[in-house]
Amino acid sequence: MGTRSPDRSGATAGCCFTALRTAATGLALALATAAAPAEPLLREPLDRLPTAELAVESGGRAQPFKVWIAATEPRRNEGLMFVPALAAHRGMLFLFDTPQVASFWMKNTLIPLDLLFISPEGRIIRIAENAVPHSEAIITSMGVVLGVLEVAGGTSRRLGFKAGDRVRYPAFGTH
Repeated sequence: MGTRSPDRSGATAGCCFTALRTAATGLALALATAAAPAEPLLREPLDRLPTAELAVESGGRAQPFKVWIAATEPRRNEGLMFVPALAAHRGMLFLFDTPQVASFWMKNTLIPLDLLFISPEGRIIRIAENAVPHSEAIITSMGVVLGVLEVAGGTSRRLGFKAGDRVRYPAFGTH
């Protein structure tokens, strides 16, 4: 799964030339996409990413996770796309330079994921459970976050995570 910025082109059919040019560009893009390999190589394999340990505190228990860190724009954009499986207590932590409203989609993501949206203070403000693989529906944080933790779909329900739980990790000042 990767982050996604909504299309802000504001394109409208202002004249016939613009409409034809847009149609020709769309056709060229569709042909190029069809010719592209179905599963491109990751720009940076997961085993080369920095890893860290964090814990989600819920119901009086701390659940440890080993996570890959997605702290650069290219890595955040790629996320867990094309990853065929995710072990229990593994995940990816998306960290942003500044607090922001975050948007994600599941395009090119092969497995269901839970997304835990984390405030700058380390509190989970929203959980999107079992995000559907390959979906282009936008999943937003619905509030300002400094990070997002992606874990295997169903993990949040299985471990009882809920909004308000704390994520222990230095970037949130909660180590």
